Amino acid sequence: MTSNTYSLYILRCSDGTLYTGIARDVPGRLEEHRNGTRGAKYLRGRSPFKLEFQVAVGERGAAQRVEYFVKKLTRKDKLDLIAGRRELPGVD
Repeated sequence: MTSNTYSLYILRCSDGTLYTGIARDVPGRLEEHRNGTRGAKYLRGRSPFKLEFQVAVGERGAAQRVEYFVKKLTRKDKLDLIAGRRELPGVD
């Protein structure tokens, strides 16, 4: 994976909710979330969380479009995506 390749990821929080984000370095981004440094406010107080899904998407613009699409999905659709019963449009 090149440094310009973004990945979409979905985390399952300790309260059972799902958080969707994009990053070039997913392990590094998860560490930022865990440490509270530049982490999403949504995740504060919802740790520990677990990486449930990750897929390489491409450049930032494409990743943002896919992230927007996933964030609009219902919880059931997100769980289907995690389980492999649903595909993302425009992602190979």
